[in-house]
Amino acid sequence: MTFHKGQRVEIFKKSDDEGWDSYMDEYVGLHGIITDPDTSINDPDALVEISLDQKGTHRFPQDCLKILEV
Repeated sequence: MTFHKGQRVEIFKKSDDEGWDSYMDEYVGLHGIITDPDTSINDPDALVEISLDQKGTHRFPQDCLKILEV
C-alpha cells in the first residue's frame, strides 16, 4: 500500500513492527492525516508521520495504518 501526504488514515491495530512501542497502544482507533509518507524511500518498513486529531504528530509503522475514504 502506498501512502500520500494529506491522506486521512486510522491507526486500526497494534503493529508487529519493532518500531511499535507500548505507549502507542492508546492511539489504536484514532484518525489523523499523513504529513510525511516517506515516499522518497518508499520502504514498506519505514515509519510514516501522522498528525493525529488532537494528539500531536507521531511516526507509525505502515502495517497499523488503514486509509480512510473521504
